[in-house]
Amino acid sequence: MKNLSFDVVVKIGSMAMIQEEANDIDYNRISNLARAMRPGYILVSSGATEIGRIDYLHRTGSELRGDMEEIKTDYSAQGQAILMSLYRQFIDPKYSVRQVLVEHMHFNDREKAEHLKKFFYRAANQNAIPIVNYNDPISDEETRRVEIAALREDHAQVVECVDNDETAAVVASLVGAKKLVILTSTDGIYRNVEDPSTLIEEIAGKTVAELEAKIDEAIAFCKGASRIGANGAKAKLIYAKQAIENGTEVIIANAKYALQDILSGKACRTVMHLI
Repeated sequence: MKNLSFDVVVKIGSMAMIQEEANDIDYNRISNLARAMRPGYILVSSGATEIGRIDYLHRTGSELRGDMEEIKTDYSAQGQAILMSLYRQFIDPKYSVRQVLVEHMHFNDREKAEHLKKFFYRAANQNAIPIVNYNDPISDEETRRVEIAALREDHAQVVECVDNDETAAVVASLVGAKKLVILTSTDGIYRNVEDPSTLIEEIAGKTVAELEAKIDEAIAFCKGASRIGANGAKAKLIYAKQAIENGTEVIIANAKYALQDILSGKACRTVMHLI
């Protein structure tokens, strides 16, 4: 069996996978991304909850009402089936597709993390594409908070992974990926999000400390949904640091561009790396 290293971890956000104005799935975007997948790539995919919501709405004519945590559980369970079906439909048929539903304990426990790492490497060497998502259908927020609080009493560094930006950074660090690509609905990080000409194309440093200091400068420009867990630009930059500390180049780009164009620099993007 060949020893295949990991080239790229790709993360796509929920809002990058739908046509918001039409309240529908962006099938072209999903199919283009799926066709770009190959062994040595890992896809961290959000979207199950939003796609489940859209599917339920189209089937019944209305959205679910009631407890928001329960609604998220129900939508995500419905959306997971659709999401995996779409990826299986469009990923090259000569490659296998393997779904991986993770929770924080899979990364905070050394043995579980090692087990997951071995799984990823087996997939790469068996011509299989792992597709990772947080296990929302069985996740309970209150239980998770208690578990995370208990972990923090004994560990200096704890990951939560509810935000798939964090999950992608953790996965990239776990497998030592060369690049982490975070696909979103904008072209990257801006000094002024209202002015496209202020796109920050490169954030580079000679040392990790220097690079992280420059990332902190870019974080100051981020407005809007900036708290961790809200899928905002600030959170993406914060989580990017973890991958960078482990030697991974991080790219933030628009999901409308072809993945190979993003990787090669032909498409607009923000790239963060050591020089």
